[in-house]
Amino acid sequence: MAAEKDAILSVPKFDGDYEHWVMLMENLIRSKEWWHLVETGYTEPAIGDILNGAQRRELAELKLTDLKIKNYLFQAIDKTTLKTITQKDTAKQLLGVNEDKVPRR
Repeated sequence: MAAEKDAILSVPKFDGDYEHWVMLMENLIRSKEWWHLVETGYTEPAIGDILNGAQRRELAELKLTDLKIKNYLFQAIDKTTLKTITQKDTAKQLLGVNEDKVPRR
């Protein structure tokens, strides 16, 4: 089990074949049990909304998980392609917009 945790994670690089790449990324993100966040995203509370402790912790956890997913996506997408993606605040936006913006071979 320790060897599994110490294994180096290989993030699939985007090579222009979106369908194949997104299948690999989905598998990676699902293996981390984070795919639900890509599907649903998260909502920032409105200005003035008061969150209780549990809600603040849950929001902080969702934001951290989203950052982890975005880290994988940023590693996978080259700088030139990334610059064409206008909305990249969340993993959901990044993957969703990516499908429309990434040039296909």
